[in-house]
Amino acid sequence: MSNTPTDLILHHYPTSPFSEKVRLVLGYKQLAWKSVIIPAILPKPDVVALTGGYRKTPFLQIGNDIYCDSALICDVLEHIQPTPTLYPESHKGVARVLAQWADTTLFWAAMAYNLQPKGAASMFEGAPVEAAKAFGADRAAMSTGMTRLRPADATAAYKSYLRRLANMLEGQDFLLGGTPCVADFAAYHPLWFSRKRVPVMADILNATPAVLAWMDRMAALGHGSFEKLSATEAIAACAASTGASAPFAHDADTTFQDEHGIALGSEVTIAAELFGQEPTPGTLVAATRTRFTLQRTDERAGTVRVHFPRIGYVLKAAQPA
Repeated sequence: MSNTPTDLILHHYPTSPFSEKVRLVLGYKQLAWKSVIIPAILPKPDVVALTGGYRKTPFLQIGNDIYCDSALICDVLEHIQPTPTLYPESHKGVARVLAQWADTTLFWAAMAYNLQPKGAASMFEGAPVEAAKAFGADRAAMSTGMTRLRPADATAAYKSYLRRLANMLEGQDFLLGGTPCVADFAAYHPLWFSRKRVPVMADILNATPAVLAWMDRMAALGHGSFEKLSATEAIAACAASTGASAPFAHDADTTFQDEHGIALGSEVTIAAELFGQEPTPGTLVAATRTRFTLQRTDERAGTVRVHFPRIGYVLKAAQPA
């Protein structure tokens, strides 16, 4: 299978909620993409070869550019295919703020509800006990220091949030109007997990039929057209890529914005603020209004540029060896 420097390669796994968010965006924009299935838990040697440390799911590869975090991936896909837009001019700001709430507050309430004992048991039904234990240990390590909602609190919050989503859908097909925006994709994926991954927990959705009808409209967008690709092929495509394939290369948002007193060319680490705090080390080659870019070298992947959004990530100068 041939690869070009502009191929969209999504590294994901089928039951990952944030991957479902991105898959639906690809479907909405009718983009062709290549699918690399990655492990749900560590070890992830092929992932780390590309990201350098980041191990959350999904991430997007274009040549030797690696885009981490679904919020940044949405921006990248918008640059590649501006229509239909994820950020309508009339409510661009509120769409982004609502999406950020959905990806954090709504997501964690939904997952604390979804993965209480009954949901977790159904998720691993038929799987070896060791698989459930390994998954639990992996996610516990990723959430070190986080305050997790207890099931009763999560259930009450989830019910409230579903009612608020239903309020937004009164008289319109999508959360902010007649067409989907980034907020719809962000709000959909934790609910999709309830409905599709742990259907034993999905009764909570029945009190908000408007939300269920909206979920049907979102699901109907599909995942676009994709081909399977192996991790080995994706790493080889990265190693073979030399030119800048970044969709932001001609974007006005390329000006260095220094909020940390860290110069371009410095050795740094970038890590998520809360969940999955594994640091990615590298050389800081860009720090714009909205994102950071590290450059690093891997023995298999070659020279790699790893991109992160500013929001939700922490930039630090590397500690001397």
